[in-house]
Amino acid sequence: MKFDLSNLRGDITGGITAGVVALPLALALGVASGLGPMAGMYGAIAVGFFAALFGGTGPQISGPTGPMVVVLAGLFASLSGDASLIFTAVILAGVLQVVMGILGVGHYIRLVPYPVISGFMTGIGVIIIILQLNPLLGHDSPSGTLGALGNVPEALSAIHPANLVLGLGTLAMVYLWPAKWGRYLPAPLAALIAGTLIAFFALDVPILGSIPTGLPELQMPVLGGDKMFLVIEAAIILAILGALDSLLTSLVADNMTRTRHHSNKELIGQGIGNTAAGFIGGIAGAGATMRTVVNVRSGGQTRISGMTHSMVLLAVALGLGPLAENIPQAVLAGILVKVGLDIIDWKYLKRAHQGPRWDLALMVLVLGMTVFVDLITAVGAGVVLAALAYVKQVASLQIERLRNLPEHLDSDDDKAILQRNRDSIALFEFSGPLSFGAAADLGHHVREESASGSKVLILDFSSMPFLDLSAAMAVETIASDAKDSGKQLYLAGMNEEVEGVLKGLNGRIPATGTFKDRSEALRAAEKSLSEAAPSVGVQAIPGAAG
Repeated sequence: MKFDLSNLRGDITGGITAGVVALPLALALGVASGLGPMAGMYGAIAVGFFAALFGGTGPQISGPTGPMVVVLAGLFASLSGDASLIFTAVILAGVLQVVMGILGVGHYIRLVPYPVISGFMTGIGVIIIILQLNPLLGHDSPSGTLGALGNVPEALSAIHPANLVLGLGTLAMVYLWPAKWGRYLPAPLAALIAGTLIAFFALDVPILGSIPTGLPELQMPVLGGDKMFLVIEAAIILAILGALDSLLTSLVADNMTRTRHHSNKELIGQGIGNTAAGFIGGIAGAGATMRTVVNVRSGGQTRISGMTHSMVLLAVALGLGPLAENIPQAVLAGILVKVGLDIIDWKYLKRAHQGPRWDLALMVLVLGMTVFVDLITAVGAGVVLAALAYVKQVASLQIERLRNLPEHLDSDDDKAILQRNRDSIALFEFSGPLSFGAAADLGHHVREESASGSKVLILDFSSMPFLDLSAAMAVETIASDAKDSGKQLYLAGMNEEVEGVLKGLNGRIPATGTFKDRSEALRAAEKSLSEAAPSVGVQAIPGAAG
């Protein structure tokens, strides 16, 4: 594996800066997960190092993120704090991400609609804030969003004033810290240091307490048992959510550096990082947008910066325990509230009323399901609804085009035939693939657009490259209607694939006759009409579906 050393100084500077920024976030997210601050540190070290080493986004900084912690916190509650099972879920999630990368799933994850992404990211931000309300008020946070909300009235009746002031002060400091100072001392770290010192010398507030130090212990996966379904479900959610989170951050990095990431390679790197994190007792992670932005702005451009960030955290972790024990929980809660507020998609919310109402409704639905149901259900429902809405829009356009007369015919002879047989020939022209949404209404539409006096119905497939089952069934319906109404059905211009589908579905082509092109079908139709009744008139109802 080759390393680009052309930007070594910038990469080291960016990595060190990102490591300093990541320190308080790793501690806070570790606490929020239920597994403790050092689990956050070990996760940041493992995911950050291996995702950078094997990933596909040069300046990406990976580590614990809010979305991943929300899932882990829920799993912690469901498993009654069984750490070995939780780390098993992290390992399995990493393995799944590696498999996703090998199978090329990375290209498809980018197809998730923006309202769905906006809704679940905003929902995750809301969850993080809700889970920090009780710690800000001086109380332990119950597990789960509903539990935390339900405990707020009780916490409000017994507020710990010093704890609340310290937490709100931390939040204010993170927001108000001057940007020019942030180049040398990032706001979250400054707030962490200041809040810890104030509490140590002047306040009696809940602190983190005893923290182990030194190298992590090896955690072996535990497979089997009655809780395995919960573990596998959480692993799937972590894998998908981590993939989405990471690839969204990769897009941000691309925009900043004018480069292009490798989606599937990034998934493999994230998977290796999460697998390693689970083995050393770390929480799951993903590409972290804020830390990546800090890295790029500080000069980081290649994977060396992400690896440097992890080495900084490793050096701190080996001697951090005694110092971190005195960090107040309110300080970490204040930092996490800022994390939650940053995840909320304010940019879209400010402009949502100006956009399509359906997109806003979809975003709100996914947001609500994320907060009150679960993430995987929210994303799954959002993607399905968005896909159905898209199919409906495309189908409407295809059926609408079917009403339009063709602007031209290929030959003057075709035009003349249609003029002579205006009331007796109905011609429908397909100008491309037919979606299953349009196919559902095709038979009804052909009945409506065909005049009652027409005796020959021509379907022109010259521009249709393929036919799926839905469209083939629609053709069968049209054929059945034509037979019942005494009309002849001619099919023209079918390629071998279209003909094969129709023949395979019905055992035969469901038509009076098949022709190589539209001109041949029109001549045959006129001949048939003249033989049956020499004085018939003409009708042309061509259209396009595609």
